[in-house]
Amino acid sequence: MKIVRIDAEADDITYGAVEPDGIRLYHGSPFFQWERSETVLPITEVKLLSPVIPTKVVAVGKNYADHAAEMDSDVPETPILFLKPPTTVIGPLAPIKLPPESSEVHHEAELAVVMGKVTRNVAPQDVLANVLGYTAANDVTARDLQRSDGQWTRAKGFDSFLPLGPAIDTEFDPAESHSITATVNGQIRQDGHTSDLVFGVAELVSFISRVMTLLPGDVILTGTPAGVGPIRDGDRVEVEIEGIGVLMNPVVNA
Repeated sequence: MKIVRIDAEADDITYGAVEPDGIRLYHGSPFFQWERSETVLPITEVKLLSPVIPTKVVAVGKNYADHAAEMDSDVPETPILFLKPPTTVIGPLAPIKLPPESSEVHHEAELAVVMGKVTRNVAPQDVLANVLGYTAANDVTARDLQRSDGQWTRAKGFDSFLPLGPAIDTEFDPAESHSITATVNGQIRQDGHTSDLVFGVAELVSFISRVMTLLPGDVILTGTPAGVGPIRDGDRVEVEIEGIGVLMNPVVNA
């Protein structure tokens, strides 16, 4: 199932599932009460939103060896964690807003894990039972501020710095190798595979759950492959993950 969160003209914000004829509306949310309705709306009549608004976003740095190398860094022995605020989250087609504080904002294509249950101290072999599904993400980063600050909160935390979408795929298998790409104005910048993750999904979720309790709807960003680069006003950025879909966002000056 591909789960979407939409703004429907007559139904306000609600969840639905992608079907051949359109979007099937559901009552409630996939994290709690989740009931199928008889209403199917043409996809042209709905606005896709970020598929989830998490209580927190836990991101992982340098989790592809080629990206660590392009950052002139070694692969870490244990996952490097940082947080992005929920206010960074935007959906498909929403603009990434370039802050005046930065002159070097980069795209970072990533596989995102969406938690489905309250999760604490979970063993790696039990992780997948606690995951709702997966979506595409762009961990937008003010690279110059990341370098100058010496830590990543400001560089990663501007509003609109986390596009998510277009859907949560509940059948995606993170154990398989899926292509992950980022294009800017149609030119490929990043071209990797999820099989190249240093720490896989099960290992990451288990590790994070020993640090903090993960709640339904929380998002884990698994890291980005090599090829990160600048985005500028007027650009069109697309993150595509095989099996999930394409996440497109325009870039504007804030």
